[in-house]
Amino acid sequence: MEGTCAKARIHLTAGGLFVAYLDGQRIGQDQLCPGWTDYRHRINALTYDLTDALTPGSHRLDVLLGNGWYRGHLGWQRLTDFYGDRLWLMAQLEWFDSRGEQVLSGDDQWTWHPSPISSNDLYDGECRDMRIPLLEARGVVRPVQLLPMPHTSIRPQEAPPARIIRCVPGQKIITTPSGRTVVDFGQNVAGWVRMVVRGGRPGGRLQLRHAEVLDHGELALKPLRQAKATDEYILSGTANEVVEPMFTQHGFRYVQVEGLDPDVDVKAGDFQACLVSAVMEPTASFICSDDRLNRLFENVRWSTMDNFITVPTDCPQRDERLGWTGDIAMFAPSALELFDADAFLSSWLTDVANSQAADGGIPLVVPDVLDGPRLTCGWGDAAVLVPWALYRATGDEAVLRRFLPMMDRFVDGVQDLTRRGLWQGGFQFGDWLDPDAPADQPMKSKADPDVVATAFAAHSAALVAQAHACLGQKDQEQHYRSLADGMAQGFRDEYVSPNGRILSDCPSVYSFALDWSLLETDRQRQGAGERLADLVRASGFRISTGFLGTPFICQALTISGHADLAVRLVLQDNCPGWLYQVDMGATTVWERWDSMLPDGSINPNGMTSFNHYALGSVVSWLIQGLIGLRMDAAGWRKVTVAPLIIPQLSFAELRLVTPYGPVNLSWRRQDSSATVSMHLSLPVGVSANLVLPGGVSGRCDHGDYSWILPDPNAKPTRQTRIRTIRDLIDVPDLLADLIRALLAIDSPSYRGSQADLSFCAAAKPWLDAPVGELPQVASQQGFLPDAGAIESAVAGFLQRHGLVAAGKVKNKDFDQ
Repeated sequence: MEGTCAKARIHLTAGGLFVAYLDGQRIGQDQLCPGWTDYRHRINALTYDLTDALTPGSHRLDVLLGNGWYRGHLGWQRLTDFYGDRLWLMAQLEWFDSRGEQVLSGDDQWTWHPSPISSNDLYDGECRDMRIPLLEARGVVRPVQLLPMPHTSIRPQEAPPARIIRCVPGQKIITTPSGRTVVDFGQNVAGWVRMVVRGGRPGGRLQLRHAEVLDHGELALKPLRQAKATDEYILSGTANEVVEPMFTQHGFRYVQVEGLDPDVDVKAGDFQACLVSAVMEPTASFICSDDRLNRLFENVRWSTMDNFITVPTDCPQRDERLGWTGDIAMFAPSALELFDADAFLSSWLTDVANSQAADGGIPLVVPDVLDGPRLTCGWGDAAVLVPWALYRATGDEAVLRRFLPMMDRFVDGVQDLTRRGLWQGGFQFGDWLDPDAPADQPMKSKADPDVVATAFAAHSAALVAQAHACLGQKDQEQHYRSLADGMAQGFRDEYVSPNGRILSDCPSVYSFALDWSLLETDRQRQGAGERLADLVRASGFRISTGFLGTPFICQALTISGHADLAVRLVLQDNCPGWLYQVDMGATTVWERWDSMLPDGSINPNGMTSFNHYALGSVVSWLIQGLIGLRMDAAGWRKVTVAPLIIPQLSFAELRLVTPYGPVNLSWRRQDSSATVSMHLSLPVGVSANLVLPGGVSGRCDHGDYSWILPDPNAKPTRQTRIRTIRDLIDVPDLLADLIRALLAIDSPSYRGSQADLSFCAAAKPWLDAPVGELPQVASQQGFLPDAGAIESAVAGFLQRHGLVAAGKVKNKDFDQ
């Protein structure tokens, strides 16, 4: 460098991962660069400003290369060298000094040498010799080999870079039953561990082995499958030696420490779990009087951060970590409410579009490392649902202009497979991981795959029609509207009865039909809503939907007039349910409803992750259904404010950052006056339609608003008349007391946390029966063991609550 540097910048990309240093100082804070894209189509290039670093004189540029996704293991097949078997670097340094513009590019004057990092793999971990300085030559220094330009597009990075977002300190040291030392961070994290080694022996081998959970007090490695998830360091023995990897990534809450001498005192404060995630600003915060709901909301946020590193992955820990299209298709609206993830998802959608086949199919995972594109419902619908979610979250029509060709091609491809508007046959995942499916057959859901596929086809076609309408493309709108109408008609003709009963008769199919307006008559809509409600009652208010049905069930209950049942579904703390996971100590969302069994053991199935965001889609209902801030126009330009003031909560608060600014909505119960105080603030550009307790309605524009409203749960303003068994089940306190009565007799038919489920399942055919028949229903018409004791206990329950008198049923009002 001659004279003062006026401007300098370096452009970098690589086949593999890179970390660059100028004069021994790391360039930038980005991690796992250049990220994972479909390298066959495009590779990110990153640019860094070096103006202040290039002082007069000589400088040294070093770049470390790692295997990453380019050459390391991918998927459970343990694929290697998927994109190439040789690492490469492309670098160009540009600066202005006294001589004018100067350019330094890669040429045969560069040299390479092995680094102290002897092995590295995203799944298996990293091994580094700490005795050798990181940038010091190890072995023979050789000239680089110049390679032809890669046959792919080199583009500036669109997605936000991955960085260390925060560091979670170790919480406690555990000595396992086998005598091993384990650090508990108290939080499931994706990234790696930074450790200060105090008293390490020179040449000693330190191993850090990562896992999400403990199994019988020991590190649970089975869920990792083939991923070794182990970092190893050959120690230099210097005091307070800091070890940290750079070319790997793990999903973990616990780290087992091996290789230190027994006299080394390992302290929790010596460890930090570094969360590595894409740089995204949080856009939603939620807090209420139930700490379990608060924890659930946080768990979903953590699973999003842990899986949004460079592509939206299914999980961050086992030998998979792939961009499954079905997971993000279901979760994209929630992700975009929680974070400003639009650039992240737009980048990923570029690879989806690049991978789309001529028939409109897209791969099951993107970037694709499996078996190529195919037309599947739910997973393939990511080609429509994710761009639509992006547009809805941002109001940016450029999203539609960019991705509508992909959306059109997918729907066109599905149309080619339909007959009479029905998508039938072929491979489908269906309502994946239905909790009632066999553990080793997650595709065998209650929902008929043809019913599910046709519902999704109609929905995606309708969204594509709306997308064209947004852009004023009337001919295309009409075309896809006609397709959607034809598919919806086929759905009704083939699968729906006149009174709204839908083939396969399970919650998911009713949720699709109600949420997506697939039903035609009021009779069908009312019948479907009532049947969905009865199925939820019969499940004991346990979730009974899989990946595809879960995002829609609470909203379907709400719009069909059963919001109270949606609340009970969300607040269910038995398995399967969201709060069951919370009560079991989860700090992220699980893949399976029962990834951990009630006894604390791990689900024995080989596909068990404790960090999957898909089932966390319930946060959308917490925002739009429970606290009641519903989007009416893209970009949140118009909203409806319709909070559920429920007896289970005393307050709830939401802050949601929209493209126009933050919206704040809160309510708090005033116990002494049987009222609720409510506050709303709207930024400029956002207007709200009000549907508030006490019949308060209207419209308001930007500004701050406050109301004192009647509490809809204050006694005696709300009562339920108990006539039928359904009426009784709908009163939580009555149902809970009935279950206590059944548990007290210690019958094998009603035991433990499943007693309420046993009763509700038995009551399913008898929901319309008079409440006086409850003893016979509970004993299953006298066929259960201990039938006499059951009937006697239930009769006593009825008498205690004044529901029978002199052998006759009373119609009695109960506060609810």
